[in-house]
Amino acid sequence: MLSLRKGGLGSVWWFCRLRPKPRDGRSCTSDTSYLCDWMTTALGVQEAERKFEALLNHLSHPPAFTTVRVNTHLVSVKHVKDLLLEEIHKQFNGLSVPILQHPDVQDVLLIPVIGPRNNINKQPLEVIVGAHCGNAVLRGAHVYVPGIMSASKFMKAGDVVSVYSDIEGKCKKGAKEFSGKKVFLGNGISELSRNEIFSLNSPLKGIGIRMTEPVYLSPSFDNVLSSSLFLQNLPSVVVSHVLNPQPGEKILDMCAAPGGKTTHIAALMRDQGEVIAMDKIPSKVEKIKQNAALLQLNCIRAFCCNGTKALGKIEDGQGGPPFSPESFDRILLDAPCSGMGQRPNMTYTWTLKEVMSYQPLQRKLFTVAVQLLKPGGVLVYSTCTITLAENEEQVAWALTAFPCLQLQSQEPHIGGEGMMGAGLSLEQLKQLQRFDPSIIPLKSTDITSIREARREDMIWLANKDCIGFFIAKFVKRESI
Repeated sequence: MLSLRKGGLGSVWWFCRLRPKPRDGRSCTSDTSYLCDWMTTALGVQEAERKFEALLNHLSHPPAFTTVRVNTHLVSVKHVKDLLLEEIHKQFNGLSVPILQHPDVQDVLLIPVIGPRNNINKQPLEVIVGAHCGNAVLRGAHVYVPGIMSASKFMKAGDVVSVYSDIEGKCKKGAKEFSGKKVFLGNGISELSRNEIFSLNSPLKGIGIRMTEPVYLSPSFDNVLSSSLFLQNLPSVVVSHVLNPQPGEKILDMCAAPGGKTTHIAALMRDQGEVIAMDKIPSKVEKIKQNAALLQLNCIRAFCCNGTKALGKIEDGQGGPPFSPESFDRILLDAPCSGMGQRPNMTYTWTLKEVMSYQPLQRKLFTVAVQLLKPGGVLVYSTCTITLAENEEQVAWALTAFPCLQLQSQEPHIGGEGMMGAGLSLEQLKQLQRFDPSIIPLKSTDITSIREARREDMIWLANKDCIGFFIAKFVKRESI
């Protein structure tokens, strides 16, 4: 198994105190039940420690399934499934792996991940990659040149090399060896020599190491059916279904990059209506436009705009931001967050200040979203994190700050209920959807166990062993 980040109770304390100081003036360390905001208030220190280690363990590993969303605007799910079976058979050297259509999210195909595989022989030649590159390799990607930090002195094109991830960020670019903390990702074949990779003449792009024996075996989607499918985590697909956009409506995706949910919304609307996508970084806006063009969705318009400034007087007449109040039928606020649900993630670099910065920003965005939503309209709030402060506490705040909002049940509802600790009722918690990857044990998977597993058991596992995620759905009953 991959190495775990064990920090003792001190790490539990750091992680769990990511909640603002209580209004009654109590210290955040005055009792364990308040300290551990990401768990139920009934937990003690030992149980908090156990759950914390279980969470970090799960976040270090990829989900049990690779999830792809079919672009149903262009192709059928069956057609893509047949093509994927052929592609995986080719990539896996004749190995046949079942592909499942999700029964409740029917535009999703699930591909089991095999691993971790412990019988791979490590090679004398080593390549060290950065943590983000390492995370991608664990989910089936090859190693691209920009992600390579270090390579053995005499590495040539065509050499078989072992690939490791530098999980502490201490490897210097261009180093010939690295003795720091690293995690083995598998073996591959170098497409370039060391000198070519670290050439000073012109920065190279493209594949640097083609993975042939990854620790986790899952398909690579580099240039595979690029207009027919979108590689997307299961909860990220669920959230667009929960929004339930309808043809002819005007929809806003407030924090849209790179466009996975935006393009899904447009596909669900059968490309009829208007989808406005916003992001504050120009390069990310271009990525949204590229994905919309690739998937041949014409109802999407992407704008460079900070979501907190999306409300205002219309000036240019071009249909872009700022927008007047009550302009949209439905709004998706997939808010910037601490990302403490993303998998795999073998290293954490956040400071307490950085994590605490998200709650105020989320509330600013939410306030704008409520004002932009029409009466009777739907607002879906989601994050890819597991902290109470960014999820259930935000729901409790929203229901108090905006009496015009009413919490709604969700369809499909394949995640768990919301977590206690934010003052929400049991009925309200049932209306929320929380995906917590730490609730089931991690298991190694081989091709035999996959072939022998029952379909319903595999679907259950896919629903549970995914990224950490949170979804809340509101309806605006009346004008503010």
